[in-house]
Amino acid sequence: MAIMKSSDLQYAYSWTAIKPDDPKVSGKPDSTFLNRGEGYEVLPFINRFAEKHGFKNLETGKKIETMINKHLPGDVRSHANVTAWLEANWNSF
Repeated sequence: MAIMKSSDLQYAYSWTAIKPDDPKVSGKPDSTFLNRGEGYEVLPFINRFAEKHGFKNLETGKKIETMINKHLPGDVRSHANVTAWLEANWNSF
């Protein structure tokens, strides 16, 4: 179950996907790179990360979002690398 919905997000995002990244076309967000400025990519990423780790509360989702927006290095871009960075740095923030 998703811990966050779009109205819970703390930062401003674009919600306009350009084909073929549009999840309505592809069926899922871009699996290679996480575009931090696109709500349709960030929100599902947060919810998948939370589900993977058994997180159940909104505050944890907000922590994930803040880490991505404020602390994630610019050269960490793939979904796998973002996940690894969050896991490695979780207790630092």
